[in-house]
Amino acid sequence: MQSDDRGVSLWCEETEEDYQDQAAKGVTGTKGPGGQLRAAWDPSVSGRRVIQTLLHVEERYAPLPLYVTLIQQEPERREELAKWMLEVCCDCGCDEAVFPLSVSLIDRYLSVTLSTPVSPYCLAAACILISSKLSECDNITSDALCAAAEYNFLPTNLREMERMILATLRWDTAAVTPQDFLPHFLASLKERGEEDSATLRRHSDTLAAMCACDSRFLGAPPSLVAAASLNCALRGLGDRGHSQLYLLGLTLAELCQTDLVVLQYYSEMIERALRQRLSSGPVDKGDELEDERASTPTDMREIDF
Repeated sequence: MQSDDRGVSLWCEETEEDYQDQAAKGVTGTKGPGGQLRAAWDPSVSGRRVIQTLLHVEERYAPLPLYVTLIQQEPERREELAKWMLEVCCDCGCDEAVFPLSVSLIDRYLSVTLSTPVSPYCLAAACILISSKLSECDNITSDALCAAAEYNFLPTNLREMERMILATLRWDTAAVTPQDFLPHFLASLKERGEEDSATLRRHSDTLAAMCACDSRFLGAPPSLVAAASLNCALRGLGDRGHSQLYLLGLTLAELCQTDLVVLQYYSEMIERALRQRLSSGPVDKGDELEDERASTPTDMREIDF
């Protein structure tokens, strides 16, 4: 940030040297992707009260119905951009929160403007850049994003697009995504005796990210996508009985304030989408995918996008 006697500027102009100086001050915390410092999970900021707040706020960041209708009629271009954004985030080792937030930003921007810029990949890269600045202490660089797009645009173009997005969204960029709900849903399940599994969280993140790439889930509340992804992960791991899965489904439906039938419907949608992704992948699954429920993959790289 910069300030002087004439006023205060909100435009971030930190340099690489600034980040290095901050890292040298000995700040404590856990390590995230790429060795980034990450604050530990705080149980005091979880629970029903936090979930209720997220449920109330998520409606504010929903794309307009007209945009959802237009995209679902011709979803190919959006899905192409979303898959490219996912690839960039994976290749650059971004935090898992960066990708869903960047997709939310591009959907909200296009929902307001209803027009695609000259360089859609510049728009997508600018959304990744903003999301990285919000989610990571060591954000992705403009040069890395330009290189990922094979220099179809310059850093100056990227910064100008960033300003356009921020102006259009009125700097309201910290949207609620399914990844915001997952840790709170998992904590609530743990209170009911369910084991807090890192594998379960990883699988849920994978499925929620897959939904962000699929236009069929565009417009669905993030809480419902998170609950359905977690429900699919619970079913896919295959170490729970039918009655236990039913009770867990009831709990998730209650947490996201929806009917169990709706939760099951979206869970089945995710499972069908997963089977489609896996059946189009490089590994020939044969007819088993039609007869058996596919287990959730370990990470996004096991799904061919």
